[in-house]
Amino acid sequence: MKFKAAITILGLFFLAALSGPLFGIDPGPIDVQHIFAAPSAQNWLGSDDAGRDVLIQLVIGALPSLVMGLSAAAVAILIGGTVGILAGYSRGWLDLVLLRIMDYFIVVPALPFAMVITAIWGPGLGHMIVVIGILLWSTTARVVRAQVKSGRERLYVQRARALGASHLHILTRHILPQVLPLIGTTGSLAVALAILTQAALEFFGLAGTGVLSWGTMIRFAFQRDAMLNDAWWMVVPPGLCICLVITACYWLAQSLEQRFNPRLHTTDLRIRSFALRAPATEKP
Repeated sequence: MKFKAAITILGLFFLAALSGPLFGIDPGPIDVQHIFAAPSAQNWLGSDDAGRDVLIQLVIGALPSLVMGLSAAAVAILIGGTVGILAGYSRGWLDLVLLRIMDYFIVVPALPFAMVITAIWGPGLGHMIVVIGILLWSTTARVVRAQVKSGRERLYVQRARALGASHLHILTRHILPQVLPLIGTTGSLAVALAILTQAALEFFGLAGTGVLSWGTMIRFAFQRDAMLNDAWWMVVPPGLCICLVITACYWLAQSLEQRFNPRLHTTDLRIRSFALRAPATEKP
């Protein structure tokens, strides 16, 4: 049920995101007669401080938000998967060094670190993708490392090594098939975290991408005193879209984990009833 709901929600958002550039949707010119207009039959989500339709801006801002989340998650998966496989398969000092680097990135608070790096490095779409990807790779690396270490000690892997199989053969034929489902699960969570981090950076004005997204819509709403004018429709719709995408990514990751991890189906948590037996009487 959760898998179907997640696919449906994400599919609808991707269709809405692609419809903007496909049909050339434009927010239109400034209309001073409909400033902070409430939702109506003409404008389902009302208008902003310039009289432009909020629903159209929501559709236009979907594509940058989703592309940013997918791109940053791809960077995190690429770095985390590579480091996790190297750390899990290797032994000795390389594993120890990579593990200490993972621990460092895990304990560093993501949002303040991203704000500092973005402020130093400069705004830009590519910069923000790399920064978010660098911040999110450590969790994927730790999970992949544990799985690779477990798979490395399997009996068939040891037999392949004893028969003279190369490290590349073992990694591609035996280790990687075990890791790919796990990477897909952590990748779904990485997309949700990337979208949330991107929205936070855009809210603080550190993105500097120059494109309209859900994060910039929320920032514009607070900068232009939307809440002071009771224009809740400028804040709630983009925030709700971010929450729906994050929830769908979480449901997708949970469904993939339940599908690819058979151990989740073997635990029996049913309450068993116990009956007291009468003490056995001794026969004369």
